[in-house]
Amino acid sequence: MFLSGRLPASPSLRTLLNASSRSSRTRQASQLLTNRHMSQPLRSYSDLPSSSSPKFSYHIAASFIAKDRPYDPSTHVFHFNPYNRIQPPRHRRKSSRPESGHDAFFVSRVNESGSVAFGVADGVGGWVDSGVDPADFSHGFCDYMAAAAYEYPSTSDKPLTARKLMQMGYDAVCKDANVPAGGSTACVAIARPGGVLDVANLGDSGFLQLRLNAVHAYSEPQTHAFNTPFQLSVVPPSVAARMAAFGGAQLSDLPRDADVTHHQLRHGDVLVFATDGVLDNLFNQDILRIASRVMAKTGAWNIAANEAVTVAKSLDDLTASPHESNSQDVIVKKAVTLQSLLATEIVTAAKLASINTKRDGPFAKEVKKYYPQEGWHGGKVDDICVVTAVVSEDAADIKSKL
Repeated sequence: MFLSGRLPASPSLRTLLNASSRSSRTRQASQLLTNRHMSQPLRSYSDLPSSSSPKFSYHIAASFIAKDRPYDPSTHVFHFNPYNRIQPPRHRRKSSRPESGHDAFFVSRVNESGSVAFGVADGVGGWVDSGVDPADFSHGFCDYMAAAAYEYPSTSDKPLTARKLMQMGYDAVCKDANVPAGGSTACVAIARPGGVLDVANLGDSGFLQLRLNAVHAYSEPQTHAFNTPFQLSVVPPSVAARMAAFGGAQLSDLPRDADVTHHQLRHGDVLVFATDGVLDNLFNQDILRIASRVMAKTGAWNIAANEAVTVAKSLDDLTASPHESNSQDVIVKKAVTLQSLLATEIVTAAKLASINTKRDGPFAKEVKKYYPQEGWHGGKVDDICVVTAVVSEDAADIKSKL
């Protein structure tokens, strides 16, 4: 991601990209996929005891990889476990961060409400030039949002919203002395037990809602200029003074600038939240093809010869841990859970596309639009992070509709 003290008038594209991509584009694809076996998963949010069982359950996983690292689906994966307590952000060590570079993510239950909060953030790489680690802001920001969701009072008469959660995380990271500077984009969501998804998106990270082999909804990127997305920032006085002396203004948007949307979910929907390491390298239709292939091969979606699509009545065997399932389905053996397979397959495709110098992706298309003289071809090497969620409706509710 690019950070600028002013909106670029007409700098060369190569100059713009120096701040966001310093790694070689020659890494071989064979180095990326070292192990196709997944680690032991944990139970989904639907397993939480509750006095009133939620109508919808959300089975969530994440996958990620830093731009200068080879990708291993067996280790670069996260399985959401609602039973885990959220550790206070100030007690977390850098060494415990996932190997996602400047990208970060979070998943947390919202107290005992039956809702779940999750999202991604992409640290602004340009802060490296000021001696700042961009990961400090993005990871701290996500840690604070996870803690805020987990601790949100169940007695509150106002439900937590995605934009409010973004504001709470931003306020907290701004007060953290360990994060003196930095910035990131953010795409934050809260999925409620009634099947409503609340999304707040700021910048060029984003999300897709996939339904029955189609892109049902997706976010539009927010940018000030080419490769200059909206971004939340902590700007120290020294940097602000330097910017004032040399002209221009530091980019610093606020949670109130985020696009807020609401979506009604259905049984079998797939949600994909991703940083621009994915969205700059894969078109929406690419992501849909990957997800549709996974959903069809596992039997989660049934695609007939006439292209009519139906959803399996139960997704429990596909989304549960192997030790919780009696199924011998290939999904259990090969990738542990449906949601983790979706995440790792998308990251694999994005990683391969990022180092492909011949296949033009979304970023190359934008370059040709704004900088046709550059002759840019291929992908864009970047950190990559994806959070995937599979939506399932409780069996009792499905049966009542039959």
